[in-house]
Amino acid sequence: MLVNIKKNILIVGLGLLGGSYAKGLKRYGFRITAITKEQSSIDYAIENGIIDEGSTFPDERLIKDADIIIFALYPHVFVEWIKEYGKHIKKGALITDVTGVKVPIVDEIQSLLPEGAEFVPAHPMAGREVSGVENSTEEIFKGANYIVTPTDKNTEEGIEACCEIGRLLGFGEISVISPKEHDEMIGFLSQLTHCIAVSLMTCNHNEQIERFTGDSFRDLTRIAKINDEMWSELFLANKEKLLKQMELFEEQFKKLKKTLENDDCEEMRKIMQASTKRRKKFDKEL
Repeated sequence: MLVNIKKNILIVGLGLLGGSYAKGLKRYGFRITAITKEQSSIDYAIENGIIDEGSTFPDERLIKDADIIIFALYPHVFVEWIKEYGKHIKKGALITDVTGVKVPIVDEIQSLLPEGAEFVPAHPMAGREVSGVENSTEEIFKGANYIVTPTDKNTEEGIEACCEIGRLLGFGEISVISPKEHDEMIGFLSQLTHCIAVSLMTCNHNEQIERFTGDSFRDLTRIAKINDEMWSELFLANKEKLLKQMELFEEQFKKLKKTLENDDCEEMRKIMQASTKRRKKFDKEL
């Protein structure tokens, strides 16, 4: 088990998620290092005991020393990083990630790695509407879902090690599905919901609307404070599957709209009852 072995863990991309991984794993006694762009992030993380050492460039020594490497980068940056610096990853190293889309990158990254290094993709279904290591907290993982998306190139040992990372971080549910299944599911559960929140936030241009809003609108649009660079890349990378989910949503919205146009209270209530019944399955047990 990972927790019983003294291992060096390298975080590449020390932002909100990378920092939260570092905090959550540091308490088990792992040596945590980081590579990230900003020196201020490295300084903050060292000063606050989040990491032991860090660099603002791909330090060959840190890469070669790492037993586990966790990538918290945009998808295209992840691929380019592996192309340029993956040769320094040692044999036996486990690589995993937090990337929100899998099919466009997984096969390529696995093919680029040096012999003996294993990439087991993963996606923590957790986050906050803030960024940066200074806002990191392992609490975002408590009870959240963690998805591992292996391919036939992965070993049982590698998959189990990746799952154990999820358990150590405190995730409530750990699932193992294919990259394709992941992208289909994420197209609905994550990407479509962000599309809806953005549309709600931009469809009414009353400049005083924030003076009258209630909690329902705040809850629905919480994720509308969005990282446009990251999410536009994720949307485009998963374009086909996201468009399908958007079309399904449009169909259901039109169905609800039709009940209103026709004063069909009975059918409207049936839709609401179905919604209520299904929503109860998502409530977390306290």
